[in-house]
Amino acid sequence: MTRTRILLVDDEPGIRLGMRGFLTAHGFDVDEAMSIAEAQEAFRTTRPDVAVVDYRLTDGTALELLPRLKDIDASVPLVVLTGHGSIELAVQAVKEGAEQFLTKPVELAVLKVVLDRLVAQRRERQRLLAERSRTRHGTVDPFVGTSAALRALQAQAERIIESDSPVLITGETGSGKSVLARWLHEGGPRKDAPFVDLNCAALSKDLLDSELFGHEKGAFTGAVAAKQGLLEVADRGTLFLDEIGDMDAAVQPKLLKVLEEKRFRRLGDVRDRRVDVRLIAATHQDLGTAAREKRFRSDLYFRVSALILHVPPLRERPEDITELAHRFLAELGAARGRSGVGLEPDAEAALKRYAWPGNIRELRNVLERAVLLSGGGPLSRGDLRFESSSGEASSDADEDLTLEEVERRHIERILRREHGHVERAAVRLGIPRSSLYERLKRLGINRSGFQKPDP
Repeated sequence: MTRTRILLVDDEPGIRLGMRGFLTAHGFDVDEAMSIAEAQEAFRTTRPDVAVVDYRLTDGTALELLPRLKDIDASVPLVVLTGHGSIELAVQAVKEGAEQFLTKPVELAVLKVVLDRLVAQRRERQRLLAERSRTRHGTVDPFVGTSAALRALQAQAERIIESDSPVLITGETGSGKSVLARWLHEGGPRKDAPFVDLNCAALSKDLLDSELFGHEKGAFTGAVAAKQGLLEVADRGTLFLDEIGDMDAAVQPKLLKVLEEKRFRRLGDVRDRRVDVRLIAATHQDLGTAAREKRFRSDLYFRVSALILHVPPLRERPEDITELAHRFLAELGAARGRSGVGLEPDAEAALKRYAWPGNIRELRNVLERAVLLSGGGPLSRGDLRFESSSGEASSDADEDLTLEEVERRHIERILRREHGHVERAAVRLGIPRSSLYERLKRLGINRSGFQKPDP
């Protein structure tokens, strides 16, 4: 678990030294400031769990500082120390946001008890917020099925769930990478902190930079106010970067700095901020090849791939399709007041024959469309409308295709099964390897799109 971080604000070095030594010896990380200006700066950059503030400082009082700290992060408890305590002053401090008001000289053992209690209360509030977030999203099981490939993935995931190291999840689009990422977070040591996700492929370089790191007011045209980045939102929790292989090259070194130094800088800012997150990344690309070809930073690749989990595509575990389909139908039927939505034998057979290029996401879409458009009762083959004819379940679907289109789709199916391995695909097709290369070139088929990422 991460250590508790305390910010001490006092203009007397001797008092700070004594408190720092005591708190450090009891497992706290301590940062210091001696003025209102320094305190605001340190509060922004160190993100403490609790701030302990002396009432009288060189450039003002705690009553001036407290609301400024609350504006930066209202969730951080504030403790005020004073050598001249009074009921009126205590009431004023509480009104300005102080959780505790202690008279100096304070007994350090008492201060530790107060800090422990405030930290525990803050983390309980964060836990409840995280619990409400999990309730809203629902807990989705990424291991529905009985296939050997899925059981192997589950065994690997269970071995690393307590780790705090970065995880790279590989797999095709729609195979369930984001579901696995959330499962890792909710079962891991940071489950009571935020889970924040961002799709790197959906944003341009500038938008990705701003969303991830935040920006200061005036950093660019339209930045009318400062904005907190998702890194700050995810502090103490998990940051999930989907499709990290599509991250702009200019953003990659900034992410590397976060992983190596736990620091980052907002766009338009001159100060580093501290952050503590666990990174889970996902990609459908072969990042190892991309790194070797200089399309992705090799140092970042080695950082994000400390642990690798590969999610098998649905076509490689057809024995899981029926169980997944019944699980989705139960959810879809319940949401629409239709209990007991099932599958006729011909529909179940069609689902198993289909190649599922869109994987689990496509399976759910096909079933949702069928539930919406069917007249009720169990779904038959005629209720199913597959999204991609390249994976069509029925051979009748090829009747209206040209010979070239049929050839292309058949070659793509074989390449997909052989993970882009040309020699094995040529053997399965019964043609020389050179002939297959010629067809790939003529038909414009890129075999790298079928290659399985490195384990």
